[in-house]
Amino acid sequence: MTKPAHLPAALRAAVQAADDLKARDLMVLDLRGLHDAADYFLVGSGTSDAHVRGIAHAVLDALARQGHKPHHVEGLPSGRWVLLDFVDFVVHLFHPEARAFYQLERLWDDAPTLAPRP
Repeated sequence: MTKPAHLPAALRAAVQAADDLKARDLMVLDLRGLHDAADYFLVGSGTSDAHVRGIAHAVLDALARQGHKPHHVEGLPSGRWVLLDFVDFVVHLFHPEARAFYQLERLWDDAPTLAPRP
């Protein structure tokens, strides 16, 4: 895992909000040059469906305070896999079983993994 030279402020706020709610195994995948739809993925896990929903709401609230609204939100009612699309970056929050099943990090194993905290 490499240290990022500079993550966008909104992405840093999302990382901080997820970390404040004790999200597990946070990582930032750098998709620049690999994917046209987003520059980064923020991936993390909660310990339960309720924890995943709580982390997602914390991220949404933190970014709303900075004037950022998600372009698209999926999975929030169930809390198994919540996707928050902020266009330049996408937040993926998983229940541990869903994260192990989908293995998103493995699908994007050619993307550099950045340390989410400087």
